[in-house]
Amino acid sequence: MPAHLLQEEMSSSYTTTTTTTITEPPARIAQNGEGNSEKHLLHAEEDIRPEMKDDIYDPSYKDKEGPRPKLEYVWRNIILMSLLHLGALYGIVLIPTCKVYTWLWGFFYYIISALGITAGAHRLWSHRSYKARLPLRVFLIIANTMAFQNDAYEWARDHRVHHKFSETDADPHNARRGFFFSHVGWLLVRKHPAVKEKGGLLDLSDLKAEKLLMFQRRHYKPAVLLMCFILPTLVPWYFWGETFQHSLYVATFLRYAIVLNATWLVNSAAHLYGYRPYDKNINPRENILVSLGAVGEGFHNYHHSFPYDYSTSEYRWHINLTTFFIDCMAALGLAYDRKKVSKAAVLAKIKRTGDGSYKSG
Repeated sequence: MPAHLLQEEMSSSYTTTTTTTITEPPARIAQNGEGNSEKHLLHAEEDIRPEMKDDIYDPSYKDKEGPRPKLEYVWRNIILMSLLHLGALYGIVLIPTCKVYTWLWGFFYYIISALGITAGAHRLWSHRSYKARLPLRVFLIIANTMAFQNDAYEWARDHRVHHKFSETDADPHNARRGFFFSHVGWLLVRKHPAVKEKGGLLDLSDLKAEKLLMFQRRHYKPAVLLMCFILPTLVPWYFWGETFQHSLYVATFLRYAIVLNATWLVNSAAHLYGYRPYDKNINPRENILVSLGAVGEGFHNYHHSFPYDYSTSEYRWHINLTTFFIDCMAALGLAYDRKKVSKAAVLAKIKRTGDGSYKSG
């Protein structure tokens, strides 16, 4: 069966019972303050996502005037990130002499750990854009630990701050501070005081109430050591006789560095390069290359326009492995209540604030 027909069949089978359609997006005021402000409409998600409001952009917040505080470098992070990327570069050199099974293992680990970020920390726990039953949540918390990008609670907290105060000093990876800062630099310095201040005001009770997230947070360091470093290194060495050197530098260091940079490109490249068909007043862009690397997270202008849409894209499976995964989980009964913005709401948004680059289909 062709992929598009399979998607339509799955979607039609579950839409009435497991997908909530949002018929009107919330209005947004131009971030740069130019032009007429849109009339504030009732946030439609109040009826379908009453537990979540802290990922909706707050146009009233403005940066304080005056110079930013002096940067405080976190030398531990600088040294560790440098060593990791040096190890990854050496891993590239070793790729031609790797066993095929090691390549496949590294790719498998990359996909699973990426889903732990995209389907787990991002779409499930940061945005509550769908719901997951216990077996799926257990899988996602394990996959998230494999990815080693801070525990899911901390990841979701920072991401909600990023959406609510996007591209201000309260945004942890403010893209207005340049490509390098939004890509990795924000992890190498102390957070801006505004990030801590605004992050401390968010309602994170839903995250604190989830025992699985709190369990991961309590045991994060040993779990990361096992799942991100020990396991991916030992499996190739033990099961198919790969050298320890190849296992460590290719399956672990190179794979981990690729996952990190694919995720970071969403914060950097997808805020700087691409089109803005849904809202020209914000910087996040549609970036196909980022979507390829980040398993579906590159449709960033759409995502910041409609953060509660579980697909983070108008087109669902198009260059979006994460949406395909969630839909497959829904077909198995493990995911449900997938929030999806209606076509009418999307077209209305395009007409109001799009940059004219939209192409239907």
